[in-house]
Amino acid sequence: MQAKARVALLAGAAAFVVMVVFAGLRGIVLLAVGLAGLAVTAAALWLFLAHRGPVRWIALALALVAPLAVIVSYVRAELLWVVLCASALWGLAVGAGRSALADEGRSRMPGYPARAPQHPVLIMNPRSGGGKVAAFRLREKAEALGAEVVMLDPDRHEDVAELARRAVDRGADLVGVAGGDGTQALVADVAAERGVPFLVISAGTRNHFAMDLGLDRRDPSTCLDALTDGVELRVDLGRVGDRPFVNNASFGTYAEVVQSPAYRDDKIRTTLSLLPDLLARHTGPRLTVRADGTTVENPQAVLVSNNPYGTGDTAGLGRRSRLDAGVLGVLGVKVDNAAQAAGIMGGRYSTGLTSLTAREVVVDSDEPLVRVGIDGESITMPAPVHCRVEPGALRVLVPRHRPGNRAAVPLDWAGVRRLALTMGRAAGRKQPE
Repeated sequence: MQAKARVALLAGAAAFVVMVVFAGLRGIVLLAVGLAGLAVTAAALWLFLAHRGPVRWIALALALVAPLAVIVSYVRAELLWVVLCASALWGLAVGAGRSALADEGRSRMPGYPARAPQHPVLIMNPRSGGGKVAAFRLREKAEALGAEVVMLDPDRHEDVAELARRAVDRGADLVGVAGGDGTQALVADVAAERGVPFLVISAGTRNHFAMDLGLDRRDPSTCLDALTDGVELRVDLGRVGDRPFVNNASFGTYAEVVQSPAYRDDKIRTTLSLLPDLLARHTGPRLTVRADGTTVENPQAVLVSNNPYGTGDTAGLGRRSRLDAGVLGVLGVKVDNAAQAAGIMGGRYSTGLTSLTAREVVVDSDEPLVRVGIDGESITMPAPVHCRVEPGALRVLVPRHRPGNRAAVPLDWAGVRRLALTMGRAAGRKQPE
């Protein structure tokens, strides 16, 4: 971690030196041009999504032309190579700095000793993730380790929560799922309710929950190692109304779009058709969010997450560095014009974004029913909708050896500098024997 921190500082300094030595004062102009291009692109994309007709297509053309114009300006100034070189060095600095900070925080979600389960029951969805259950021979490998496997019938709906309850009633001392995050949440709720460990098998399409647990998403069969050599994590469980969630619950534009009957057949066309009215608030409910004394009026979109997401990217979303902080993350997006859309490039400091944490969140609406996307599955709930977190409710069994949680973390240069100098100071204090 000290080595990565030192690389971050050296690369950042090198990027500055390259700009000063080869561009001089023009380096400031180059930076300003680049930032302006990003802002124009963001504003144009908002206009593209929020309007129909000629405005939409003019905005799309502007979004394509703006970055090209920035590149052309660099070429004409004969400084494109300087910009590329400085950008690469800065990217290395940011990546190494965040990696060093993430390494420092890896142990923040500790594992506890766990006994190998005697009667594990695993529910597997053969269609999940495009057929990962068959591709990785998950059923055969699980049964070879002594697990009972319940295969879902792809041709009919089955209540996975009820299947999990029956398994515990039959004596299961662990329940697990090879499936998507929505299915994971339903079975996790039963595990928390019955006080038995829960096993996550990363056989879904996105596997966000598995990713934040540090599991291997490329090979879901490695998750089965927990059955013979596992540790237990105590993680939080989110709840929206009476429904559990392991990742997040979304309100507003996303939830409205995915509930459209046409969405499954043509996602892009349906989204582009519905967004202008939703963003302009001509359709859809007007939301009010209350979270620990903070009120957000009329946002277009709200995301309530089981623990806050990192702030490593522009929108403030990323991975969660921990799942045991006992709080909900709340992100509200309120963009009324192109200027605010451009301001979102400022990330969590933008006036269009509200980012906070809370133990309870209430989402109210001017309509009696609210559409909610829960771990990617859309349902309708009566308003107001109450969200809360249940700290440490879930005992998750994970392999002792796993890739680890590589969560995006805020880049804190003071923290990077502290890590870079820690080893040197320790060596300076050490006296020869």
